[in-house]
Amino acid sequence: MNQPSLSATAIWGLGVTQIIGYGTLYYGFSILAPAMAREFGLAEEWVFAALSVSLVVGAAISPYAGRLADRHGAGRIMTWGSLAAAAALLGCAVAPGRGSFVAALIATELAAAFVLYSTAFVAIVQTGGVRATRSIVHLTLIAGFASTLFWPLTTQLHAHLDWREVYVVFALLNLCVCLPIHAWLTGRSRRKTIETSPLPHEPVALVAPVAPDAAVPLTAGRLIFGLMLVGFAIEGLVLAAILVHMVPLMGALGMGATGLVAATLFGPAQVASRFVNMIFGGRLPQAWLAVIAAGLLPTGLMVLVLTTPRLEGALVFVVLFGLGSGLASIVGGTLPLELFGRAGYGARLGWVTAARQLSAAFAPVGLSALLARVGAPLSLSFLAALAAVALTAFLSIAVLRRARPVTVEAPG
Repeated sequence: MNQPSLSATAIWGLGVTQIIGYGTLYYGFSILAPAMAREFGLAEEWVFAALSVSLVVGAAISPYAGRLADRHGAGRIMTWGSLAAAAALLGCAVAPGRGSFVAALIATELAAAFVLYSTAFVAIVQTGGVRATRSIVHLTLIAGFASTLFWPLTTQLHAHLDWREVYVVFALLNLCVCLPIHAWLTGRSRRKTIETSPLPHEPVALVAPVAPDAAVPLTAGRLIFGLMLVGFAIEGLVLAAILVHMVPLMGALGMGATGLVAATLFGPAQVASRFVNMIFGGRLPQAWLAVIAAGLLPTGLMVLVLTTPRLEGALVFVVLFGLGSGLASIVGGTLPLELFGRAGYGARLGWVTAARQLSAAFAPVGLSALLARVGAPLSLSFLAALAAVALTAFLSIAVLRRARPVTVEAPG
């Protein structure tokens, strides 16, 4: 049966919900955190620590959210997730004290597991047919503007409203914009799930067709899945550590204001990587795209270490790092689909999200401690070595996949 591709309207609709989701549940927090800390009588570090705890809890529930999307349809799960996100944001806005605020903040990240990329990618796979991979690229290109839009938007709102009132606006955006779009997708994703999902425990082969006697044992599929989780976890750690500390790092390396100028290229480079991949990356296997994305990170870090404090080196680092980050967000959704197929895709993507988010939650604190102990150059060299481990994991996957396909079981 020929499967239709996802309509442009649906992709743009999901793109809008991802911009609002990431903007209200993640990016806006850093702008409002100082005001939150002042009101509750806390140091800013404690407010960000509460966010880290929330991210850990959200990561822990991601595999469960993926299984629910597999079972009931991603559109339906995202609809309820939008309602939960609006309620959690409103809970933050009316929280009378520290404890209730932290509880509501944890609720926002629990809701995030049901509305952000991991579930949106499942919605695309369930409704997008044979062009799902390309639709994921389109979605990441649109959603890549979340920080670009919500950092200044939150700043402007906060100039006229207190942080609680801004959170009420965020809640209304999830309720009045995201919820209707996700509800519209519910029927499509649920119908396609019923039409295209294999029977429970049906084996799924890698995309490349081969003779049945060429398949390797099930343990090889588990090895590849483990390598994938290791690669994504390390990538998440390196990206989170650098992105939180990028501007202070430039200062620690003696670049001053020029480092800030270089850092502004990160966002455009990230979006550019997705745009280039959308145009030219259609024929490239996602396993090798994962290798390229992973390779850009240690390369960029070592360029920075070896050329500091020269501005040219910082510019090259930021561009390479932005390109790697942009591609990593794409392959996070497309690589599991290419390797293991549609069956159980939501559950596998949930594990990918959990691996990334758990490591990312502790990365900023870890790098801060490392910087205090050994300084910026050695810290960056350590991160480059870690990133090289991720590169090795993805390269191993690409080699194993090229040798022969792997048979795996769909999660129950």
